[in-house]
Amino acid sequence: MTLTIATWNVNSIKARLANALDWLAEAKPDIVCLQEIKTVDEGFPREEIERLGYNIITHGQKSYNGVAILSKFPIEEALPGLPGDEEDEQARYLEAVISAPNGPIRVASIYLPNGNPAPGPKYDYKLAWMDRLARHAETLLKLEEPLVLAGDYNVIPRDSDCWDAEVWEMDALALPQSRAAFDRLKWLGLTEAFEQLDGRAHQYTFYDYQAGRWNKGQGIRIDHLLCSPQAADHLESIDIHKATRGEPKASDHIPIVGTFSL
Repeated sequence: MTLTIATWNVNSIKARLANALDWLAEAKPDIVCLQEIKTVDEGFPREEIERLGYNIITHGQKSYNGVAILSKFPIEEALPGLPGDEEDEQARYLEAVISAPNGPIRVASIYLPNGNPAPGPKYDYKLAWMDRLARHAETLLKLEEPLVLAGDYNVIPRDSDCWDAEVWEMDALALPQSRAAFDRLKWLGLTEAFEQLDGRAHQYTFYDYQAGRWNKGQGIRIDHLLCSPQAADHLESIDIHKATRGEPKASDHIPIVGTFSL
C-alpha cells in the first residue's frame, strides 16, 4: 500500500477552515502536518476535521505559531516542543509516532522561525533553533526508522527556488548561514523529498499576499519534507498542490504531499 504525508502552513486554521476541509476531503492525505494554526489547543476546530476520519494532536499558541498533526491512523507517542531549550515558549514543533498499517512511522510538524530582520535577535533565534533541530534530528536518525520532518522551514535552499535571487539575497530565508544550516540537516542523512524526485527550478510553495505575487507568479519554495533513509527509500512521488493558492481566502502557502510505499 501507499502512505501519503502532507505539510501545509494554513496561516490560521480558523480563517482557513473551509479551505482546509475542502482540500482534506478531496486530497485525502493519510497524515498531515499543519503549521501556523494560530490558536490554543482548545480552539482548534477538532470536530469538523475528525468527521473526515482524522485523529488530531496539536501544540497551539494564542494568535501566533502553533502546529498540528492529523492522522487517519492511531497516534501513539507525542512530543510537543523542540528539545534543547526549556525556556522556548514558541509552539513550533510537534512530533509523533503514527501506527500505520505496515509499521510505525515518526513524523514532525515544523514551523521554523522566519528570522527577519537579519542580522538581529530574531535571526540569532532562527539559527539557534536550527542548531537544536539538527541535534535532535541526529538523535532521531539513530533510531533507524521511517522518519519525515515536514513543515515550513523558512529556508529557500537554492537561488532557483525563488522568483528573483537578487530580491532575496539579503533576506533571512536565503542568507548563506540559513542555507548552510539547512544543508547540515541533509548531511546528517536526511533527504529533501522534492530535490530527490523532482528538483526543477521555480516550483514554489509560497506566494506572498503583498504586491500581487500570486498573479505575477512570483513565489518561493520554503516548505519541505526531509526524510530518513528508511523513508526516502520508499518515496514514490512528491506533489505541490498549487491549485489551493488560487482559491478564495487561500493560505499564502501551498500543501506539499509525498507518497511513500510504506
